[in-house]
Amino acid sequence: MQTLLIPWWHRLSVKLAAAIALVSVITLSLFLFLVLGSQQRHLMVQARRSAAVVNDMITSSIERDMLLDRREEAYQIMGRIGQQDQIDRLRLFDATGRIRFSKDSAETGLVPDIKAEACSPCHGSGKSKLPLSVVDRTHVSTRNGRHILGAITPIYNQPSCSTAACHVHPASQRVVGVVELGLRLDSIDQESVTLRRTTMGLTLLATLMVASLTFALTRRLVVRPVRYLVAGTNRVSVGKLDVRVPISGTGELAVLESSFNEMSRGLAAARAERDELLQGLERQVRERTEALERAQAQLIQTEKLSSLGKLSASIAHEINNPLAGILTTSKLLIRTVGEDPRDPKSASIVRLLKLVQRETERCTAIVRNLLGFARERALTLTDADVNAALDEALFLIANQIALLNVTLERDLAPLPPVRADFGQLRQAFANILINACDAMPRGGVLRVRSRLVEAERSIVLEIADTGVGIPKEQLSKVLDPFFTTKEKGTGLGLSVVYGVIQRHGGRLTLDSTPGVGTTVTIRLPLSAAPASRAAAIEGPAAQGVARGAP
Repeated sequence: MQTLLIPWWHRLSVKLAAAIALVSVITLSLFLFLVLGSQQRHLMVQARRSAAVVNDMITSSIERDMLLDRREEAYQIMGRIGQQDQIDRLRLFDATGRIRFSKDSAETGLVPDIKAEACSPCHGSGKSKLPLSVVDRTHVSTRNGRHILGAITPIYNQPSCSTAACHVHPASQRVVGVVELGLRLDSIDQESVTLRRTTMGLTLLATLMVASLTFALTRRLVVRPVRYLVAGTNRVSVGKLDVRVPISGTGELAVLESSFNEMSRGLAAARAERDELLQGLERQVRERTEALERAQAQLIQTEKLSSLGKLSASIAHEINNPLAGILTTSKLLIRTVGEDPRDPKSASIVRLLKLVQRETERCTAIVRNLLGFARERALTLTDADVNAALDEALFLIANQIALLNVTLERDLAPLPPVRADFGQLRQAFANILINACDAMPRGGVLRVRSRLVEAERSIVLEIADTGVGIPKEQLSKVLDPFFTTKEKGTGLGLSVVYGVIQRHGGRLTLDSTPGVGTTVTIRLPLSAAPASRAAAIEGPAAQGVARGAP
């Protein structure tokens, strides 16, 4: 499928997974940044408070020794407290700012700069700011790469202090000293690092999970339906309109898949309708072409018969009188000479004269047929019984059927009368039946059938034989006058049949196979047919009626 040809970095599932992963990373990073910052600030607030509390506790622990002016005891207490690993520095300032005690003994007796970090809470603006809040009392600094949380606690002069045994500070002095504590934030820094690493790992894990879930869901809910649609589109593009894609869910893709299926069904229906229309058009073109071919063949045949009829009439008129004279003279000579058995010469002359008479009569018959063919006798229309005309034609050739050992199969359905010339129909049927018998010199089966076709408003007659059939190359010639395949015959019989059917507005259909037989089908309209209506002749190759013409 086409989706398999797309580079992986261009695929929809990868793009969606990457986009959602990026958004997730940004969102989670911002969220964790805010959370970590808030937590860091909260820890620092708690640490500041704890440092202030510890510093206050240190101040309280040395307060009694201070009241009793037992400085060494107070320094010892502070020294023991300063031994804790978390305490980076622990100093005691007097009222003048001099360091009276420090965890680092080298600092004892020094006076730090008022601008120093430890002095900034009270003297940051150059003036003393009292009292101090917890936030003001604490600060964070860096020393030797470590974060140090510093806390100061002023030691306020109390009445008990001014009246104590030491009598050091007058009652008017407000602050008598300051305790400074510096706590190492190593544990908090380590916890922050661990927390950041944990949150970063969780963020990456959550991002991977979200990206993987997005990738899987996208492939299942989007990519797979799209692949089905692409595959279906490919099949439709090559003409396979029976393709249907499965409907997935109820969302937009389901609507798209349903629309695709509707499109496929619509295209299939349109193709079927188009094919049906094309078949109908092809059928109409074929029918019109066949009709034109029949009309052209009929026109050619009509012109041929018309020209031949005129020529035949002219020739018949020219030779009819000489033939009549020859026939009369031959008869008179036969009577005059007479046949004397005792005179061989006279007997030979009589035989020759009889031969002349017989051949002259044959020529006269041919001339008579030519005249009949040329004149086209007018139809005498009556309510004719077609079955009766067919029966009389069968009666006329009954002896021939019996002599040739032909089996007759007769199947005549009841038919309504038609407006036709009974005598001419009988003669046409007789000519076709004679040809059928002549095609079966060694016997066979002659089938005669009639039926009514109400849909066409016509009567159909079928005359079939099991004779020699007609070769394909001769089908176009069987209606030509004087064309015959028999030793005896004028070649005008089928031309006369054609003219009779033509004048009745009928149609001849020929189906012939050499060695199998021939079937002649005659269709006659129920209504009276005008004499000018042409009969159509149909066959496998051209017009034809039956086996060899008479």
